[in-house]
Amino acid sequence: MRAAAVLLVLLALAGCGGTVQVEPPVPQGPAAAACDKLATLLPQTLDGAPRGTSTPESPYVAVWGDGVIALRCGVPRPARMAPTDQLQEIDGVGWFPDPEKPALFTAVTDSAYVEVTVGGEHAAAEVLADLSKPIAQISPQAAGGGPADSTILYTLSPR
Repeated sequence: MRAAAVLLVLLALAGCGGTVQVEPPVPQGPAAAACDKLATLLPQTLDGAPRGTSTPESPYVAVWGDGVIALRCGVPRPARMAPTDQLQEIDGVGWFPDPEKPALFTAVTDSAYVEVTVGGEHAAAEVLADLSKPIAQISPQAAGGGPADSTILYTLSPR
């Protein structure tokens, strides 16, 4: 299912303007609550690309620049990610770069996995930095105002 979603996003990247087709995830429990919160925090412009629309409509999907950048919140844990993998930390958020798909990154939080595809001429580092700020806010510990403990980002559990 994840491969089909990535394929849909990549096909959208190759397409021309209009609404982008992206398969929405179906998060449950705390992940759904975190993703609902994230939907209200996402920027209208990302790396110079305006926010677009996707079909089917979902609060768990966001696209920018006619789908050149796509976000899916509440996805399952990446199958290729091992508990011992090192994550790239950006502004307190751990990112797993898919070793087989260089345009695919997954943010690991204690409440949800957030998948981001960065295509076109956009710089992944810039996009991930801009998205790390709102993603960091969906963590329950962010609401408590406590210091971020990066060890939480490395404690991976199946979702």
